[in-house]
Amino acid sequence: MSFLSSLSKAAAGLVLAGGMTAAVAVPQAFAADYSKDNPLKVVLVLHGNLGDKSFFDSAAAGLKQAAADLPVTVKIIEAGNDKSKWQPALADATDGDYDVVIAGTFDMQPYVSDIAPQYPDKKFIIFDDAPDYAKCDCKNVLGINYQTSTAGYLAGWAAAKISKSGIIGEVVGMDFPTVTDFKVGFDQGAKAARPDIKILSEVSGTFSDPAKGKEIALAQLGQGADIIFPIAGGTGIGSLQAVRDAGGGKLAVGVDSDQYEIFKATDPAQAAVIFTSVEKKVGQSLYLALKNTIAGTQEYGKAELLGLADGAVGIAENENYKKLVPADVQAEVDGIAKKIAAGEIKVDTVMK
Repeated sequence: MSFLSSLSKAAAGLVLAGGMTAAVAVPQAFAADYSKDNPLKVVLVLHGNLGDKSFFDSAAAGLKQAAADLPVTVKIIEAGNDKSKWQPALADATDGDYDVVIAGTFDMQPYVSDIAPQYPDKKFIIFDDAPDYAKCDCKNVLGINYQTSTAGYLAGWAAAKISKSGIIGEVVGMDFPTVTDFKVGFDQGAKAARPDIKILSEVSGTFSDPAKGKEIALAQLGQGADIIFPIAGGTGIGSLQAVRDAGGGKLAVGVDSDQYEIFKATDPAQAAVIFTSVEKKVGQSLYLALKNTIAGTQEYGKAELLGLADGAVGIAENENYKKLVPADVQAEVDGIAKKIAAGEIKVDTVMK
């Protein structure tokens, strides 16, 4: 059974959509006997730090859940924001006594592609990117990508419907496919819901500068935007703060994780302005990849593109969503999700 099949089963409440990229290398499954006394040893190398309340925290949560539920031991290495330390951190982790080495995004993909062929007996998982299997002997690497545009479309539709000013803003970390795919779907959904919607968009050029994220969001709010969608990791935290501090009914869309739930206990004022989040369920995808690795069914040497149908992306429909989004708009969003699944609505994507 492939990872894609398992993730689909785990998301039984979702309808079918999405797909999978073809692999150049012949996919391989790795089988071994893992138990509490002989656990699968896993290391996650983060090119940043925990506490982003977004992407990295989602990955870490999935691994911590795996450690709780499965015969798995987990080590998380925070390499920080100094790029010169990322490759050495990955190399040190790979030299360690680990069975699976995990890293994420386009920043780390070249390092994984370079080092994986040198360690054919180890398994590697790169999330939010994948190697070029035609150029690298990466038969021991699983690439996991996410078609976030399918969920972004739903959030864009809802945002356009509830915007009072008819102006919404976006703060984009970097112009890169795995980032801009959120924007592609969000923009398409917003314009489908309200053709005259005005979308303000700016690229911050960083994922780790909350002050810059706040500055950009404040400027967009000053231009009349009443909903801000930051797609910028830690930089986006500053954008969310700008919306919180602005008051006056201004709202935000969270990203990667359900940011309403993340902030609810520690900063209820921040949580209150996040009416939904476009979730890239990194943690769930890593959890299931490890579960299938233990079962000997996980195929490596291939990339998988996971979308709305697979349960790998979605929007948060929590208590705040139900409070702030009118029932008729919620019903529209549910209907659109079904149409996307049935292929009746074609959502654009920059992912291949």
